[in-house]
Amino acid sequence: MRIMIETSEIQNRADFTFIRYAQCWEDTEVVLDALAIRPGDTCLSIASAGDNSLALLSRGPEKVIAIDLNPAQLYLTELKARAIEHLSYEQVLCLFGYQRSEDEGLAPRYVFDLVSPHLSEAARDFFQSNESAIESGIAGSGKFERYFAIFREILLPLAHCKKTIEDLLRPGKSLMERREFYEKRFMTWRFRLLLSIFFSNTVMGALGRDPSFFKYVDSSLPDFLRGSIEHALVEQDPSQNPYLSYILRGRFGDVLPFWLQKKNYEAIKRNIKRLIIKRASLEDFLMSYPVSARAIDCFNLSDIFEYMSEDSYRQALALIQTRSAKGARLAYWNMLVSRHTEAGYDLAIRARETESRDLYRKNRTFFYTDFVLEEVAA
Repeated sequence: MRIMIETSEIQNRADFTFIRYAQCWEDTEVVLDALAIRPGDTCLSIASAGDNSLALLSRGPEKVIAIDLNPAQLYLTELKARAIEHLSYEQVLCLFGYQRSEDEGLAPRYVFDLVSPHLSEAARDFFQSNESAIESGIAGSGKFERYFAIFREILLPLAHCKKTIEDLLRPGKSLMERREFYEKRFMTWRFRLLLSIFFSNTVMGALGRDPSFFKYVDSSLPDFLRGSIEHALVEQDPSQNPYLSYILRGRFGDVLPFWLQKKNYEAIKRNIKRLIIKRASLEDFLMSYPVSARAIDCFNLSDIFEYMSEDSYRQALALIQTRSAKGARLAYWNMLVSRHTEAGYDLAIRARETESRDLYRKNRTFFYTDFVLEEVAA
């Protein structure tokens, strides 16, 4: 596995020496439905924590190329891939902290020692120097996950007791019952106050993401969250939302992330050798991508365009177009910076607005303000 070093605009503003995201916080099922991957496709994916890049393998593409600027995120992606390849399903759950066992043979440190010989030297050294993350469960080791832990363990109890949280996530409630619960028991003045403070742009930038990620932001996250949380807790069934469960309880319960659901996990395992991991920015990867190579069919682009100026965004789209197959699909997210292909860009990239809206309504990660699906026309 060869990892190459490239540069990008955001690299000059943010620290890329630690795990920012130990889990992917973009709804996997929305991404998969949007990209409509076919057997034989070539997919390019922002690695992040690896979950969604791995999930793409479940659809049988020819290959998935996972790229990221942060080597720590790539080491994590590599660990997940090698764990799937060489460990049992139960061992994988225990290694990452999704399941606890009294069996010493399933202790995270013991399981890590089983998979470590299959890691690159750089990945092995990284995790061996972060033993506390292994012992406590790697799934909670990212900066973003620690941010949610502060909210869950320190602030949330000021607004709601554990029984209220468990009642919220209890299955079987009708739409009317969910609305009544939301209005009468959950969205209290204390909880609204927590939202306005803890999920402010400033606090999330300092504790959850990175202040530099908000360079191009001109709107407020708490203002948006009040509406999106109502959608997640009332219009959708919160008992079926693994992201919400982890934020509020620190565990997924009966609904695991897509890549860890048994049927999906087995499909990923069958195709795991089709994953390629590379350290690069999107722009530099595409510039170095051989013209003679198969054109790229699917792009899972996370929310990387939020961190770019509009000019950089437009240039990135133009570069994507030159490396895309006809009909290639682009899927990406906006949190607080609006990025959409504009007619004035003079590109053969077309918005699929109806599909984007329909998919966004299904989205269970309620802190994104928009989901964008676009297609390369020629």
